[in-house]
Amino acid sequence: MAATADVCDVNPQLIISGELRALQPIFQIYGRRQVFSGPVVTLKVFEDNVLIRGFLEERGNGRVLVVDGGGSLRCAILGGNPVQQAQNNGWAGIVVNGCIRDVDEINGCDIGVRALASHPMKANKKGIGERHVPITIAGTRISDGEWLYADTDGILISRTELSV
Repeated sequence: MAATADVCDVNPQLIISGELRALQPIFQIYGRRQVFSGPVVTLKVFEDNVLIRGFLEERGNGRVLVVDGGGSLRCAILGGNPVQQAQNNGWAGIVVNGCIRDVDEINGCDIGVRALASHPMKANKKGIGERHVPITIAGTRISDGEWLYADTDGILISRTELSV
C-alpha cells in the first residue's frame, strides 16, 4: 500500500471532488499492523459491544470494521478477545470512534486498530445498534463498501479502491 500522504499528493482531483477524504487526526494507533487497508463495513453502536463481537466472529476477508461508538469516553466497546478473533478471522483492521481496553493484548495482535483512547470499564451487552449504515466520524461520512487506507500519517476513505 502506498503511504497515505503519497495517495493524497497524487490524487488532488479525488480530494476536490470528495471521493477521497481524510479523517480528522483524533485516533490513537494500536495493534502490530500500523499500515492496513480494505473495504469498509460500518456499524453504529453506543456503549454496547455485542454487535461488534458478532461482526468480528465472521470471516473478515481483508475488510475493515469501522465503528461509530458515538465518541463515548465512558467505557470500552472493544477488548482483547474480539481483536484476537478478528486477527484470526482475517480482518485487516478496526477503527473505533470510542474506547478500547486490554491494550497490551491488542498491541500483540497482527491487526490494525485505531481508537480514541483506552478505558478500563467494559461496555453494555444489550445488542443495540445499526449495521451497514452510513456513519459520520472524525468529520467524515463513511459508507459500507468504501475503502479505508490507514498508516501512521492518518486514515483516508475512498469511494473506490485506489491503485497507486
